Amino acid sequence: MNHDDDNEDDEDEIKQQRQMLITQAAGIFVNTAIAGALTIIELLYNKMPYHTSVLTGADWVRELLAGHDRRIQSELGVHKEIFQELLVSLTHSGGIGPSKHVALEEKLTIFLYICVTGITFGHAGEHFQCATDTISK
Repeated sequence: MNHDDDNEDDEDEIKQQRQMLITQAAGIFVNTAIAGALTIIELLYNKMPYHTSVLTGADWVRELLAGHDRRIQSELGVHKEIFQELLVSLTHSGGIGPSKHVALEEKLTIFLYICVTGITFGHAGEHFQCATDTISK
């Protein structure tokens, strides 16, 4: 056996190793893509409710309005009378009203609560038991 035959054997072995690595990498990529697709499909078809608290945002607003005067000031930064005046102003002057699923009282409460606490829309969504899209409107 001469030196050229040894070089060809080495080159063939290197090519086989490269081919094996490429095949393994492709297999890993395909398996990862399939796993990701299955995860997305599972999330779409096996939906689990996210907001499941017994106390809804509307219930919390009613509780605030019916509760102690200082509680609404502590939570929303305004006295109950100011809150009521803001509702009237928004309705008459601002032309703002309830949406399909959210009363004006709850909209104002969400706004004031975010202003006072500085929480994110996501955290407000959890607190008020509604989607972040609803909070941001």
